[in-house]
Amino acid sequence: MGDYVLITAAHNEAAFIKKTCESIVAQTVRPLKWIIVDDASVDGTASIVARYRDAHPGLIELLHIERPPGRDFRNKVQAFNVGLARVRQLGFVYVGNLDADISFEPDYYAKILAQFERDSKLGIAGGMVASYIDGTFIRQNVAPDSVAGAVQLFRRQCFEDVGGYLPLWQGGIDAAAEIIARRKGWTVQTFSDISVLEHRRTGTATSTPLSARIKEGRRLYSLGYGFPFFLARCLRRSMERPRIIGSVIALYGFLASALMRDPIVLPSDVVDYLRDEQRRKILRLFKFDRFA
Repeated sequence: MGDYVLITAAHNEAAFIKKTCESIVAQTVRPLKWIIVDDASVDGTASIVARYRDAHPGLIELLHIERPPGRDFRNKVQAFNVGLARVRQLGFVYVGNLDADISFEPDYYAKILAQFERDSKLGIAGGMVASYIDGTFIRQNVAPDSVAGAVQLFRRQCFEDVGGYLPLWQGGIDAAAEIIARRKGWTVQTFSDISVLEHRRTGTATSTPLSARIKEGRRLYSLGYGFPFFLARCLRRSMERPRIIGSVIALYGFLASALMRDPIVLPSDVVDYLRDEQRRKILRLFKFDRFA
């Protein structure tokens, strides 16, 4: 069952990566290889990883890349692909992205792999992420047919079908992958009974929570989200912190991109599929699906 590989792009993650390392070395089903790409870190990320690599020979490989300073989603994709190139010749069946601020129980991957074994059409899977916000862990409001990018595990065939992660400058690389996967007939699922802890709120590595919500609106516009669905999403998530204002700010970001006619980054057929999928979800929400 342990025929999976993991890739982590780590940029200045000294504050959290020890928790991730502890989680992986404790797994009851370990990966064939865990590639950690030190993405031009200037803190102690590499030295922390090196200690775990030396203590667990053959499990962890540490790579280094140099680039100009700063965070950019395209840099993450570049780092991920550097790691992917190191494992392409291994006989793995599953490949996963793992962020460097994540922790979970020792049986986490055993449980996720068991779900893949049960469903041959399962293309992307992961557990339910709870993010650390204001001193406590709060579960993310993730749709069942979506998986948090921090823990996306792909069936290799699915990953190759979607063409891997796209280097999108506004982000959404995980969302783009799962939209394309669903478009190609793969099942994407978060398993709510399998828990994951994220020790820093998604999108806040270099942004305030409000700034992150503006970027969220612009990012989802760039992926081709329809306005009715995005509005419904904002209303549904309005009680998430920061309450009300967070959804208002996200809506502002979405509308700003629409007014400026920012480009849609996904192919038109994928956007058409996404919007049709969103219309069906809205109809089901209001129980109008019998008229669809």
